[in-house]
Amino acid sequence: MKKNLFRKFGLAIFFAVSFFKASYSQFSLLGQVRTRTEIRDGLGNLAPYGTKYSAFTSQRTRLTFGYKWDRVTFGMAVQDVRVWGQDASSISNADGGKFGVHEAWAEIVLANSADTTVKFKPIQNLSLKIGRQELVYDDVRLLGNLDWLQQARRFDAAIFKAQHLGWALDFGGGFNQNADAFGTNGTYYVGGNASATALSNKNVTLAIPTGFLPTSGKGGAPVLANAASTNGQNQMFKSFQMAYLTHKFKQTKLSVLFFKDDFSKYRIDSLGNATQGYVYGRRYDQSGVNSRFTYGAMLTGQFGNASAKLGKVAWQAFGYVQSGKDRDGLKITNAYYYGANLMMQKGLLSFGPGYEVLSGNDGFNTKAGETSRFDPLYGTPHKHWGYMDYFYVGTGSPVGGLQNAFFKIKHAAPRLTTTFDIHYFALAADTPNKMKDAPAGAKISPMLGMEYDLVLNYSLNKFTSVELGYSVMKGNNSLEYVKQNSMDKTRKTGQWGYLMLNIRPDFFYSKPVAIKQ
Repeated sequence: MKKNLFRKFGLAIFFAVSFFKASYSQFSLLGQVRTRTEIRDGLGNLAPYGTKYSAFTSQRTRLTFGYKWDRVTFGMAVQDVRVWGQDASSISNADGGKFGVHEAWAEIVLANSADTTVKFKPIQNLSLKIGRQELVYDDVRLLGNLDWLQQARRFDAAIFKAQHLGWALDFGGGFNQNADAFGTNGTYYVGGNASATALSNKNVTLAIPTGFLPTSGKGGAPVLANAASTNGQNQMFKSFQMAYLTHKFKQTKLSVLFFKDDFSKYRIDSLGNATQGYVYGRRYDQSGVNSRFTYGAMLTGQFGNASAKLGKVAWQAFGYVQSGKDRDGLKITNAYYYGANLMMQKGLLSFGPGYEVLSGNDGFNTKAGETSRFDPLYGTPHKHWGYMDYFYVGTGSPVGGLQNAFFKIKHAAPRLTTTFDIHYFALAADTPNKMKDAPAGAKISPMLGMEYDLVLNYSLNKFTSVELGYSVMKGNNSLEYVKQNSMDKTRKTGQWGYLMLNIRPDFFYSKPVAIKQ
């Protein structure tokens, strides 16, 4: 019986491999093993006095399968993300798993002017991409796959993609729900990964019911009271709708984005009793949503040539605004994000400056029930606001917004790429100093600190690269205050280093064979 089973299984594998080889142009199969060993001493936040550095290794293992036909494209990526040693060498059934589906989508062609069997001709190309997918637009400032994180980011969405006479338009959206459950009325949604239990203020473990999200205080404040961004925070949108339009004029590209995300409304509530203590939080059982609107445009272009006497210059300018209500129901007024940068390239060397501003709240003039903080949505902060992730990530961000003046240098040799970035960070709006010893009306210094990021990336072969990074944050009391609401309690220099090995084999790759003359 077992021999027959093994024989059938072997035949199935044989025919599958034979079929893939015969039609390899339609199929793709990519793997990835990415390990990153880090030493952290002030990453994301300045480290308190008396603390020591931490060290660990994390790993992402991913397998991506693709299929392409003239009218259907299919993609699926499964991944396992974990820290070395977080599981015992032999785990139990109660330990759970970190294996999950990162992407699972299909794209169907609805119209194609080159296909004579399709009768619809007003649009040259129209397709629908539906399922779990990455949203990657422009330079991932506002919408990106957050690939630096081992777990990355993906959305459950349906996106229509239209192309006509050089213009491209993506439009679509997504609708989130916690579960498909009988007996559930309404479409209430808890936008966070709430744990099953939480400690009360009397250190008693209490069960957390469905629809309740624990927070850090009686007022229902978020876990990070100064968190400006939904990027990596504890509240996912209930739904979103978007439109992205782009067109290239010679060497200049224009892109316009409209993005609306809706957040479930909540009420402040608590669990427990006088004996056990209380867990404070938010109960998501309210009708309606708070809708936020983000819209703006980006221009990118270049002129010259890297081998010419004056070299090549690549430039970028952008501006976005937000309106509506934020996730907590505050009215958004005068929230904006703008910036510009350029890179000059001569041979293997590139360098150039940049400057950008994300608005924040003026601590002396902001009205109750309003906010002017710009939230950079679901982009990749690691790429733009310093590799040490002090701003617009899971560690929170200044209420007063952010100014970021930077200078970047890059040397790209055939195998070794070296980059060195310098950032000057400052507040964008006045922030009051509310420490006990501060005089009335005092404000903190706007300067937050300087960050220096050095990265070396070496290509071992076609499928393998090694990356070494080292970063330093030279902060001050202003940085400590806006991030941790304290002064003189932390070391003002943060350091972080990492070594990353990235192996990405293409299983259907065939090495070119030289043709004899």
